[in-house]
Amino acid sequence: MHLSIAATLLACTSGVQAFVDSSPFILFSTSALAPTSNSAQLQTSAQVLASAKELLSSCPTDRYFLVSQPNLHAADIRRANGPNGQCRTRNLCGVAQNKKGELSKTIYSVAEVIGQVSGQSLKEHIQTACRAKGREAQIDRVELRHLPAAGEDDESEERRILLEDNDMELGKLLDVLDEYTIIMFSDPNEFKPYQSDFSGEEPVHMDLKRWSESEFLSRRDGNSTHKPLFEKYQFFTPGIFMALIVILIILSILGVGLRALASLEVSYGAFDKEMGPAAQKKQM
Repeated sequence: MHLSIAATLLACTSGVQAFVDSSPFILFSTSALAPTSNSAQLQTSAQVLASAKELLSSCPTDRYFLVSQPNLHAADIRRANGPNGQCRTRNLCGVAQNKKGELSKTIYSVAEVIGQVSGQSLKEHIQTACRAKGREAQIDRVELRHLPAAGEDDESEERRILLEDNDMELGKLLDVLDEYTIIMFSDPNEFKPYQSDFSGEEPVHMDLKRWSESEFLSRRDGNSTHKPLFEKYQFFTPGIFMALIVILIILSILGVGLRALASLEVSYGAFDKEMGPAAQKKQM
């Protein structure tokens, strides 16, 4: 699979904005791998996973990088209206060449992937394939920062700057390596297709307002004032009955205590100095 960069990574990304919820899939390897049977540039995530697992089943290298770039589109790699071969991610395109300027032995890319590719599934497959070969693969997960939503012309300044920063970070990471396999995709847990912040909110708000008003009018029209007061409203709820019973019990206990205190009788002689207990002791 010794292909040119323009024919694989760049040329396949012309006319890349057909699907808003799609993302590119890129695989570079310094090891020579047999070409896959499916080379279409529009595939589902299941088809791409099957092709990637087919390429990785031989455990081509000992070092792997799973690069997750959320909200990545194929137009971020190649300028759609630019000259042929104009790459917007210089370090990513440079990964396709080794330090001697030679092309990577394996370059597999799909411009439009419908659905998201799971990095965890790829990691588990690589580990299983390498263990079957008696080798232990070193797999590194690279989490690049989420790209902001793209505008209609896909020329957002914030998006362009962040894309360059992510590309620079990837270039620094791979600058010291000689043998590796790189897989770049958009992770399903982080992929967020572009949606307008105000799309759908105003109609839902208006529908809710109309529904509330009609509901209120229907209840007001059906309100009957000819029923007796105690049939129309519930004055004595179970909670009120329980509170009344508790109050009656407390009042009855309080009444018994007050009657007991009132029944106590003490003679006045007990407080007389001449007839009190102290005077009787003196007489004895």
